Amino acid sequence: MAEHKGFKPLNFEPATVHQMISRSDEFLLEMKRRRTVRDFSSREVPETVIRNAIAAAGTAPSGANMQPWHFVAVSNRQTKKKIRIAAEEEERALYQHRASDEWLNALAPLGTDANKPFLEEAPWLIAVFAQKFTINENGDRLKNYYTPESIGIATGILITALHHAGLVTLTHTPSPMGFLRTTLGRPEHEKAFLLLVTGHPTEDAMVPDIRRKTLDSIATFDT
Repeated sequence: MAEHKGFKPLNFEPATVHQMISRSDEFLLEMKRRRTVRDFSSREVPETVIRNAIAAAGTAPSGANMQPWHFVAVSNRQTKKKIRIAAEEEERALYQHRASDEWLNALAPLGTDANKPFLEEAPWLIAVFAQKFTINENGDRLKNYYTPESIGIATGILITALHHAGLVTLTHTPSPMGFLRTTLGRPEHEKAFLLLVTGHPTEDAMVPDIRRKTLDSIATFDT
């Protein structure tokens, strides 16, 4: 096989048909247990777990491999309090003025409101930022490609990694989220994508009794 400059051999371990089916079955069962949680315990989570989950997110594919993301992991109590105060201010405006009746009706079964105590109760908040462009080591400004798609894939891996580690998460998207960039001291070329709350659930944590769409309703197989 001819060598290509800038390339290296793929480190791929093939699996048997039985292994593929078994792994896919096990993974599906694990992910079916994943739920969005709003009742968080203050129980500590080792920083190593958060670092590993973010590192896993960093393996996501991205447009032209620009990796247009930055993750800010927050466990500092004072910073979490600042984030809660700012987020609740935006959420009150949303529930009272910005959200349409249709939007509020869609949220009603989930039991959400403008109060966000989990922003202080959970041991970790991970703010995900999208970079409008990349600044290289020489200070040059480089265009990023397919940024929303790249960030979405990376965030999905992050959520999955945290669930696999034995934690629960909440994807929180206060609107607007400009306060996150200011509070966390991020540069102007970054825009907050979402705030991921993570930790352990309380012993009496409750989740909405919702149903997922069936496979047949979300997928078409042309065989």
